[in-house]
This record gives sequence, C-alpha cells and structure tokens, in this order.
Amino acid sequence: MAVTVPPSAAVKTERLLNLVIALLSTRMPLSKARIRTAVPQYQGTASTEAFDRMFERDKDELRELGIPLVTAVIDPLFDDELGYRIDKREYALPEIHFEPDEVAALSLAARAWARASLAGPAATAMRKLRSAGVEMDDSSLVGIEPVVRTTEDAFEPLRRAVFDRQEVTFGYRKPEEESTLRRLQPWGLTQWHGRWYVTGHDLDRDDLRVFRLGRIDSGVTATGLPGAYEVPDDHDPRTLVETTQPPELPDRTATLLVREGAGNTLRRRATSSVETTSVETTVAETTVAKTTVADGDAWSRLTVPFGGLDRLADEVSGFGPDVVALEPDDLRHAVVRRLTGARTRHTDGPDGPDGPDGPDGPQGEGP
Repeated sequence: MAVTVPPSAAVKTERLLNLVIALLSTRMPLSKARIRTAVPQYQGTASTEAFDRMFERDKDELRELGIPLVTAVIDPLFDDELGYRIDKREYALPEIHFEPDEVAALSLAARAWARASLAGPAATAMRKLRSAGVEMDDSSLVGIEPVVRTTEDAFEPLRRAVFDRQEVTFGYRKPEEESTLRRLQPWGLTQWHGRWYVTGHDLDRDDLRVFRLGRIDSGVTATGLPGAYEVPDDHDPRTLVETTQPPELPDRTATLLVREGAGNTLRRRATSSVETTSVETTVAETTVAKTTVADGDAWSRLTVPFGGLDRLADEVSGFGPDVVALEPDDLRHAVVRRLTGARTRHTDGPDGPDGPDGPDGPQGEGP
C-alpha cells in the first residue's frame, strides 16, 4: 500500500521563499510558465494541473502573509495573458523610527533580561536596533534597574519544553518533604512575586498543577515527543499561580531609611514618611548603616507594611546603599545576608554564593 507523505514545512517555506525572490527580481510581470521554470520546486510537479493548484495555494498564502502580490497584463497588446510580480515599494519595510518613550521602554526590557537566560537574544535585538540607526538613550534610565532573574537551572529546559510541547520529568521537593519524581506536560512559565513557576498537566495525578522552579532539585529531562499535546486556549499561567498560591498578606511593618530620590516603589507603599537629615545615631547599631548612612544627607524614615520577608529583603537589598533596613531584626539580617552574598560573588571569596552566608545557602531564601 502506497503512503503519500505531505511536504514538510521546511520544503514549503523554501518554495515560498524562492517564489518571493523570483517575483521581486523582475521588473515585468512573470507569466505562470516562467514562474514554473524559475522556482525549482514547481519544476518537479507531475502536470500543469498540479502546478496550477500548488501555485494558487501559494498565492493565497503570500497574500495572507501581507506580501503585496500584484496581478497585471504582461503585454498591453495582448491582454489575455496575466503575469505576477511583487510591488517592491509596498513590500519594503518603512524606516524604523521610535519615539523617546518607546526607546526607553525597549532599553528597559533589554536591561530586565540582562542577567537572565534570554540575555543573548535581548542583546542581539539591541545591536540590530543600533545598527539601524536607533539612538539608545540609557541616560534617562539612571536609577532604574529592572531584574528578571532566571538563575534556576530548570528554567531553560522547561522553557524549551513549553515551546516544543514536550513532556518532562524532574525531582520536586515540597517544604519538609522528601523529593519525588514528577511527570508533567508543561503548559506555561510565569513569574509571580519574584519567583518562577511552571504550570501544566501532572500525568501521575491526572490534574492541573503548579510547580515552583526553585523547588526542582534534579535535572529536567524531556521524555516525550515534541508536539505530543495541546495547551488549552484559555490557559493563563499567571492567573493559575495567583489562585493556587497562598497570599502574602501585609501583616507586618518594616522601618526603612530611604535616601532622597530613591526607593520610589517603597515610598508608594509606605503608611508614614518622616524626612530627616540626621540619622547616623538612629542606625548606629545597624551593621551596613555605619558605612552607608552619612550625617547631613536627606533621608526619609518610612513605615512599610509587608507580608513576605524574602520578597521585601530582595527589594531592599536591590537598592544597595540607598535603602537601609532598621526593623524588624529578621528583615535586617536577611538584607545583610544578601548584600554579603553579593559582595562575595564579586570578590570570589571562600563562602561563595552557595556558602553558608550566601543568598543561596541554608540561611538564604526560604521554601
């Protein structure tokens, strides 16, 4: 029994590309006969009827892609024969132009991925924009440092699995429980409250599940074939994470010192703010404040409600010397650990990022 194998996507793409090249490289409209000769994939058609059907499908697809395919009379004296060409003026992309706020948004987006797994593609995109003459004004972004962290080893293999729709296995550890092997059809990746989560169909439990990447404690292994399943159209990873994770209610308050002009995200959430220019004696007992807080500078003493200690510690330490945590003590110690870990990373000290005092050590971020 004969089996007809449909042409692969690569063959079809090559045929459409050759057709576009042929129609762009001519000034006069090309007849169907000349197009069949110019495009190698058309030469192998079994008959004229087969070529006509393939060419009609390709014409429709080019127009659906927005390519301006023009039909015109080849010879004014003989209007019974039509030819085809692509209008170069309509096909060419317009000059790239961005408004200043759009350039700032692009720079901010690229900076957000600068230390994450997509840093390479982000840098490539910025180089292409610069080569096209787009002026990137980084000076307007001074003081803005967005961070999209993907330090988890599981991020990249899960991103590929989501894109390829491929089943995976990995070890997963819940707080105070042993690690177990999980089999998942990953549907989506999302970040929520500074942490990355993967959502999908748990094959062993036959139900929708959410997994935090920071709790995956073994390598992610692809086990199925690409395209093995379909993701529901209405699946929203972020909504699923928000509805399944316990809320971090702001049931505590922190006292922070914030330098003038810094910490705007903290200022917006503060319930009280007192301006001061003499704070050295107030924070003399704070280890990091002895070197970062100087008498005479303009500071604000903020009261900020919070729920998640780790999340607030990450935010405060991200401002460096411009924000000092005073109270409570566990927040202050958490900030000190993060700053100490950052210093160790840059000085290649013996403790390192995974050492006992580093941010990823046993005293770092909790479960």
